[in-house]
Amino acid sequence: MAVTKDDIIKALETMTLTDLNDLVKGIEEHFGVVAAAAVAAPAAGADAAAAPSEVTVFLAEAGAQKVQVIKVVKELTGLGLMDAKKLVDGTLPVAIKENIKPEEAEQIKEKLVAAGASVDIK
Repeated sequence: MAVTKDDIIKALETMTLTDLNDLVKGIEEHFGVVAAAAVAAPAAGADAAAAPSEVTVFLAEAGAQKVQVIKVVKELTGLGLMDAKKLVDGTLPVAIKENIKPEEAEQIKEKLVAAGASVDIK
């Protein structure tokens, strides 16, 4: 019984990005071809995005409890109260902490979300 296109797609859905990358390299070597850059670029970008070493925490929206969010931003950034208020009241999204470890970013996100803010990590 021959393997169908649907069988291959189902198998690919269960593979990790690393497994898919190894598969592409194996196909390239076996058939003597090179994958097009447009096909390889998303896989490489997605693989890099899966485990970033440094991220930035962005305040997307202050929410209904803006005073609480300002207090948390003041605590996290070391800014004075007025500077923290200007940051929260300014144009959003705004970076709160840049080039930090993902674990620290998650802790910061938890604090800001608990205060009522919307947060993005990139």
